[in-house]
Amino acid sequence: MIRMVVFDMAGTTVNEDNVVYKTIQKALKEAHYDVSLELVLQHGAGKEKLQAIKDILFEVYKLNDEETASKIHRAFKEHLVRAYEDLNVTPVEGAEDVFRYLKNAGIFCVLNTGYDSNTANGLLKKLGWDRSDLINGVVTASDVARSRPFPDMIEAAMKKTGVANPLEVIKIGDSVIDIEEGQNAGCGLNIGITGGAQTRKQLEEQGPDFVIDHLVELIHIIKRENTPSSYVY
Repeated sequence: MIRMVVFDMAGTTVNEDNVVYKTIQKALKEAHYDVSLELVLQHGAGKEKLQAIKDILFEVYKLNDEETASKIHRAFKEHLVRAYEDLNVTPVEGAEDVFRYLKNAGIFCVLNTGYDSNTANGLLKKLGWDRSDLINGVVTASDVARSRPFPDMIEAAMKKTGVANPLEVIKIGDSVIDIEEGQNAGCGLNIGITGGAQTRKQLEEQGPDFVIDHLVELIHIIKRENTPSSYVY
């Protein structure tokens, strides 16, 4: 029985044209690390953003330098404030329909993200989701001791909603680290979604239960999971 769905934000439920990762790329380039957006997404998607920068520097340049990463992260945060001022943020197609289905079905809907709380709350306000009764909570990387791939954000969501059994939780996201996070939390289903940070092939390599192309497909999965078998054994 599914009692809660934990959704990633950018690329899964929120369409913001990869502005965060483009801004990370910009900050890296300014520091003379000319990395492609593809590599930024490959090594940084879904992660807390300072950790994303550290991982990109290490994986691409074999650089393990806390001071350099922190300097780039500070520049990234300054650029992101300006980038968000004129950004047109929209819900991913079908997101609000899925949220409404969950509410009507009595299933908790929680968002989680590798963004810090200020960035996440800015997105929610742009979408009007900060006032929505369709969302039962938001957990950000700055709300927990450890961000993805550790299970802390999902465990915080479970505590917030009173769901004790991780097998009653679905985690869905557009990056490998979303799937890994759900697996580490012991979620009943871990689902990748295409169209965001990473490709279907990349998502499938992490071994999710499903990879879907549209959020509304989630409704069919939940209906199947929550429908008692008609067979008698």
